[in-house]
Amino acid sequence: GALISIGFNYIFSGAWWITAFPGIVLVTLVLVINLLGYWLRDVFNPKLYKG
Repeated sequence: GALISIGFNYIFSGAWWITAFPGIVLVTLVLVINLLGYWLRDVFNPKLYKG
């Protein structure tokens, strides 16, 4: 978060990557944690089993 905040000062000077790469990493991390949560729900929820 701090790297993204600091990077906003440099976007218009041409150093867009200071904000872009930490932002991409943050979005990827959130998506992976979300998918892990869905997988854990599917594994541990007994109501999902049809058998």
